[in-house]
Amino acid sequence: MRIDSHHHIWDLSVRDQDWITGEAMQPIHQNFSMSDLREAIAGVEISKTVLVQTVADYAETPELLALAETDPLIAGVVGWLKIDATDAIDHLHRYFDLPGASYLKSIRDIAQDHPDSNYLGKPETIANVRKLAKFGIAYDLLTKTPELKGAIELVKSCPDVQFIMDHISKPYISKNIMEPWKTLMTELASYPNVVCKVSGLVTESNWHKWKPQDFQPYTNHLIEIFTPQRLMFGSDWPVATLSGSYAEVVSLAEFLMQDLAPSESENFWSKTATSAYNLS
Repeated sequence: MRIDSHHHIWDLSVRDQDWITGEAMQPIHQNFSMSDLREAIAGVEISKTVLVQTVADYAETPELLALAETDPLIAGVVGWLKIDATDAIDHLHRYFDLPGASYLKSIRDIAQDHPDSNYLGKPETIANVRKLAKFGIAYDLLTKTPELKGAIELVKSCPDVQFIMDHISKPYISKNIMEPWKTLMTELASYPNVVCKVSGLVTESNWHKWKPQDFQPYTNHLIEIFTPQRLMFGSDWPVATLSGSYAEVVSLAEFLMQDLAPSESENFWSKTATSAYNLS
């Protein structure tokens, strides 16, 4: 069994994806549906998926939950809250009353490139994330290297919350830069309540010139600090199509995890995601 722990869909007739800017991003400035995903995953043995929010809009998460209730491919949803807001938990309670509410497994807010690099380490953020534990809701971390210190402070302050690091915190793979990402990720991995998605790699590389070996220094370090028991596969489809097809992303993951023992491979492809997201 293989689980894709990170993908998106969107319909531009419903709302714009205002983060899709610039000429290079135009190939994904179109609609992407679950039907499109099914075409993309044909032949790569994906059994279940986790559908992840894309925009800071409280109207999106209810749509994702309703879709999860009707589409058997979706096992869980990562919804959105403005996590430092005084009414964040009120909005969470409203999600619980919606169709498909049982599919809400995690929350995230966009910390990468935030004007405040310590957004995740703010007292208001920490107070709200800490409250997720009593609901059994996890928190997805979306950061780049500058925001990692704030993420570490958040994780340290919320020991009862399950955290999932998205896209290995987007290191500067295209520039072959390891530090300070390497040191900060080592510190993050020292907290047992964090797991990491091996996802979003190809869009951090040289989009049309990458080779599998480019990513090995990064993923080898992750295997060392997290162990395969705390790593999971994610495609980041359709964003990843800027740099590679779904099949190429899967092949890359297979290459990078080729030395795992069978039980370790099972963790990477399904068990870590099942556990971290409490998927049924």
